[in-house]
Amino acid sequence: MKKFVRTLGAVAVTLALVACGSDNEGNDNQAGDGDDSAAAVETIRIGASAVPHQEILEAAEPILAERGIELDIVVFSDYILPNQELESGDLDANYFQTPGYLAQQISEYDYDFVSVGSVHAEPIGIYSQDYASLDELPEGAEIILSDSISDHGRILPIFEDAGLIELDVEEGELATIDNISSNPKNINFGSRQVEARMLAPSFESGEGDAVAINTNYALEGNVDIDQYGIAFESDDKLQGNLLVVRSEDENNEAIVTLLEVLQSEEIQQFIQERYNGAVIPLVD
Repeated sequence: MKKFVRTLGAVAVTLALVACGSDNEGNDNQAGDGDDSAAAVETIRIGASAVPHQEILEAAEPILAERGIELDIVVFSDYILPNQELESGDLDANYFQTPGYLAQQISEYDYDFVSVGSVHAEPIGIYSQDYASLDELPEGAEIILSDSISDHGRILPIFEDAGLIELDVEEGELATIDNISSNPKNINFGSRQVEARMLAPSFESGEGDAVAINTNYALEGNVDIDQYGIAFESDDKLQGNLLVVRSEDENNEAIVTLLEVLQSEEIQQFIQERYNGAVIPLVD
């Protein structure tokens, strides 16, 4: 794919300008004034999760149009393809991942990617149909997790903060199940790990004693966050959802403009009003 495609103004406008330039009555200078409608439009092809990322990008489209930028939004239902297609050049950017996941992907696949900035945070939540708090979880409770190891580093501290487990992990590193050093209630974290997009269906079908669900998939799956969410990431541990590009495009003007709009007061207010605290504006 040719990156950042420029779409010229209508052919009819161009022909009209040429005709003015060749006018026999000495009106050559009139054509030189140009026409704003013929200005180049920058198109960014961006991969995103459906909720809330696609919705946030769509809210930004009218503002971007005023600044000469169009978005071609490609929606993905998983976390693997958006990075693969960014690497291949089929995308110019993606918007769905956290710093921990991006670092894990770069380490595993040697992607030459950078984050240009964060837009919002989605606290991972623990959801249960049977228990109203983490303290109520029974001995040997089964917790269904995402199969993404980077998510474990966000989920396990929720249980540690509640006093249910202890973690032995170096500062700055993401915890894994192997880092659990104390687990008095023998909570079962390892037996059920599913793709992140399947967490909401697992919850709806009543699997496990609790399910740790990424907020975007809870929203997409119409899980009642207020009714069933029994614990969430603390504010000091929130990770931003990033606008990510190939390193070569870090300073591309269109990308810089896109980030400015996504971090603008208007879009941040949209996030607050649309998601009522389930999605949190987070500008770095």
